[in-house]
Formats: sequence, structure tokens, C-alpha cells
Amino acid sequence: MTLPEWVPIRDDLRPYEPYGAPQLDVPVQLNVNENPYGPSKATADDIAESLRAAATELNRYPDREAWALREALADYLGHGLAADAVWAANGSNEVMQQILQAFGGPGRTAASFMPTYSMYPEYARNTHTRWIAGRRADDFAFDVDAALALIADEQPDVVLLASPNNPTGESLTLDAVRAVCDAAPGLVVLDEAYAEFRRPGTPTALSVLADYPRLVVTRTMSKAFAFAGGRLGYLAADPAIVDALRIVRLPYHLSTVTQTVALAALRHADEMLARVADLRATRDEAAAWLRAQGHDVVDSDANFVLFGTFADRHAVWQGLLDRGVLIRETGPDGWLRVSVGTPEEMTAFRDALTAVLESPSIRQENA
Repeated sequence: MTLPEWVPIRDDLRPYEPYGAPQLDVPVQLNVNENPYGPSKATADDIAESLRAAATELNRYPDREAWALREALADYLGHGLAADAVWAANGSNEVMQQILQAFGGPGRTAASFMPTYSMYPEYARNTHTRWIAGRRADDFAFDVDAALALIADEQPDVVLLASPNNPTGESLTLDAVRAVCDAAPGLVVLDEAYAEFRRPGTPTALSVLADYPRLVVTRTMSKAFAFAGGRLGYLAADPAIVDALRIVRLPYHLSTVTQTVALAALRHADEMLARVADLRATRDEAAAWLRAQGHDVVDSDANFVLFGTFADRHAVWQGLLDRGVLIRETGPDGWLRVSVGTPEEMTAFRDALTAVLESPSIRQENA
């Protein structure tokens, strides 16, 4: 996309393309980390009936503070949280944007450690926040010493950490979280969008939230909850942090429809999350198969697997697409990321990848 010169966009935005993974109509879509198992009939019926009731009041503005939804989210998260320690917005993207609107901005700095979620620098760009990109270790593990050195040098106002990390899939230890919180002069944001997919025994930063008033833990209903179309992200933090976010949120930012649908989904939380164990097992099977084929694979606590390396990853990605399988060309050079799908979808992925890598042109590229 190239904007005409007469469009008076900000100069710093002109070189950029809109963010987004390819949206293509192919039989097997394993590129945006969706839960492949949709809501049950019982959940869908509850959503439909709840929306029918709410429709009679759509002439009125929604609850500006979304209290009922925040109470339900607090109950779901546990850890002694109350509604005033929870905030919700239209997807975790809006949550992050609000965080940088309130705690970043001109004259302030945000930092993270690459490779990580590619939207973080865009949140910074959009809010005129200076962006600092540290690095992870060569094996993509979080290097605590390097992180503490960067924090000491740059004194960032916001540190963004994903756990499990996207696109690599590793989780942070609580020791690492505590070390960063002890060192950071400002806000520390733990993005736990994929937290429900963690392997047993992997901790959540919610368990240390009470120890650090400047720690924020963000979550989403898009992934494990099979609710990507519902657009509901949320966070847990000290109530004073939540009040700061209320200053920058737009009036009535969460529609009645969004709040109603999310509340209905939370009433069926156990059912909505019932396939998470299946997806973990399928993820681990995919990782084991990829390793058996000779690929490098990063251990993942999320619902995706990063694998490589390829001399021409785009050619591999295109070969899969030509065979009806869409995965994600993201992360470090030479690597690809596949979302975990149904067993049938994963079989299609394995068959397609085998065929692609056996094709003469790809074999020559990767020889």
C-alpha cells in the first residue's frame, strides 16, 4: 500500500504498511493462533439469548465502566482479585495501546526483547513513545542479565514482556519476573495472552502481582477461550493503575454487545476451555514430529510452534499455501510459525510440509 502524496498523514507513519497477517481463503488456516474449536451449541444459544435481551436496550449507552464484566473476569482469574483491579478493552491490542497512552508518550521510553510480538514497537510508534529493542539469547531464551543491563542503561518507563512469548513460545520464570520488577523504574507489563496453554507447573505472574504495584498482567479471550471474534482483552493490576487507564480510554469503549457476549462466554468458561488440554497435546505432537524430521523447534507453552531453519522460508511458506495450508512467516529469519489446529488440520500441515520439502527447488535451496 502506497498512500498518495496529497494524503496529509504524519510523516513518521507514511513509510508503514497496516499490520496484519494474510487473510486468505484456504482450506487449512494455521497462521493467527486461533482456537480451532468453536463455542458449543449451549454457549452459542446463551450468547444468542443474551444478545436478544440486550438488543432491546441498544438505544442506551453501555456501562461505561463494564463493572459486571470486570467482576466476572476477576472471578475467573482468581488470586484474590476484585473488579477494581481488572480492566477490559477491545482485544489485548487496545489494552496495550491504552497502557502506552497512559504511561508512555513523548519523552518516555518503552522496551522489550526481540524476537517478540511485532505489535509492541507499533504501539510505541503510535503513541510517540521512544522504542528500545533488547535481544534474547541466541536460543531465544530470556537473558535476565542482558535485560537488567538494558534497564539500568535506558531506564524505560514501560517494559513489555510476553510470557509465553510470541512467536517463540517460551514462558518466563517467576525469578525473571521478580528481577525485572525489582530493576524497572516504571511499569512492567507481562503479556500472558497464551497463559492457558502453559505446560503444567508453569507459573503465572498473577501470583506475584500483589508484591509489585507497578506490575500489570494482560490476558485475552481470543486464544484459549475460542473468542477471537468477540474482541475482548483485559488486564489485572493495582486499582490505581486501572484508574490511570480510565483517563485515556474513550467514552463507552466497550459496547453493550461486546460486554454481553463476553459475559455469556465466561458463564461457560469450563466448557470454552475444555479443549485446551487437547491443543496442548497436539502442540507437543507437532513439535515432536518436526524434530523427528530434522527441524529446529522451540519448546512452546503456547498454541503454536516455531520451527526452522530454512534458507528461503518464504518459498516454504508459499509452497504450503499452494497446497492449501496457511501458516505464518514471522519471527527470526529462516523460521516459520504454525498454529495448532485440529488433528485433521495438523495432518494436512504435515503432509503439505513433507511434499514442499521434497520438491526439487526447495531441496536445492536448503541443501
